[in-house]
Amino acid sequence: MGVIKHLPEPRLPYLDAEKVGASPEAYAWLSTPGAVLAGFGATTTLAAMGSKPRVKEHPSIPLALAAKTALDVFNATRLTRDQWTKHRAFCIWCLMAAGVSFAILPFVIPETLDTLRNLRFNKLSQILEKAA
Repeated sequence: MGVIKHLPEPRLPYLDAEKVGASPEAYAWLSTPGAVLAGFGATTTLAAMGSKPRVKEHPSIPLALAAKTALDVFNATRLTRDQWTKHRAFCIWCLMAAGVSFAILPFVIPETLDTLRNLRFNKLSQILEKAA
């Protein structure tokens, strides 16, 4: 983005944040770095939205969070693979962001499953009420 002249990173083999970050692929969508577009701001907002019983009151929020998290994990996997296959190098900052994407996943799964169970139960209740 031009704000920092040199991206700091450990001097380790296969790490080259500048090579990866300055590549055309890094700015492929809307001429914007992928991390900005897929950033954690939307994920954090979805995680913070709604009250505690949002599984029942606002099931769209946990489902949207699950979808966003799944997209983040998919994108992190794809971008990490691309770093190696296209550049034979990794960006430490990208690897940390990918790690965060994967770390969020176990926290999202239980609420997603509760939401799906609740929606299925509500649908079954509606069917039984109509039948009665």
